[in-house]
Amino acid sequence: MSTTLNPLNNNTSTNSSQKIAKKLSKSKQFDYTFKIVMIGDSGVGKSCILLRFADDKFNENFYATIGVDFRFKNIIVDDKSVKLQIWDTAGQERFKTITSAYYRGADGIIIVYDITDRNSFAHIKDWLDDVNKYTDDNPLKIIVGNKIDLIKDKQINENDMKTMTAQTGIEILECSAKDSIKINDLMEIMTKKLIEKKKNEGNKNNTKGMDLNDFNKKNVQNNNNFCC
Repeated sequence: MSTTLNPLNNNTSTNSSQKIAKKLSKSKQFDYTFKIVMIGDSGVGKSCILLRFADDKFNENFYATIGVDFRFKNIIVDDKSVKLQIWDTAGQERFKTITSAYYRGADGIIIVYDITDRNSFAHIKDWLDDVNKYTDDNPLKIIVGNKIDLIKDKQINENDMKTMTAQTGIEILECSAKDSIKINDLMEIMTKKLIEKKKNEGNKNNTKGMDLNDFNKKNVQNNNNFCC
């Protein structure tokens, strides 16, 4: 049975939303709290992904992030209250010294590239090198190709993605912050995997990457399943 991020502002599910709101409001302490850090080249859409997930909004005129930014998002997954602290880091080289400090203590890392920019895809390994250099706990990792709304301009083919997965051990998925395609599913799957890892944190063999086969089998849903 798949898990959904239940909305608090969905008029079609008022009763469910009220129950979720009640659970979150009563919980002074969440069942789980996770720190997620988004990294990748400048201009790939990290801030847009965060804004879409947190506020269900998209801004065509986003300016490059200066240093770091973050949002909190409270959700319910498998009847567990989860607080996500999502950090959006600057992709410019001049900010790397600053942003790398925020890798420490991260439970999950999202490496974002632009499907229309081959250089941003080629730099994934550089970003992973930084993660391995500045983190000690081997956080859960996921690679995300943003801007699939620009599919006609796509420069990364299936073979490229399979090769990257084979070399890094990390599955790749694609999304669109602009058209709200698979943004919510992305965060849902990461949260479920983080919960699984937390429950089985003694098993270090399960922490390298994510198995997203179930993600890729799901139908694309352009719905607004957001809360808080």
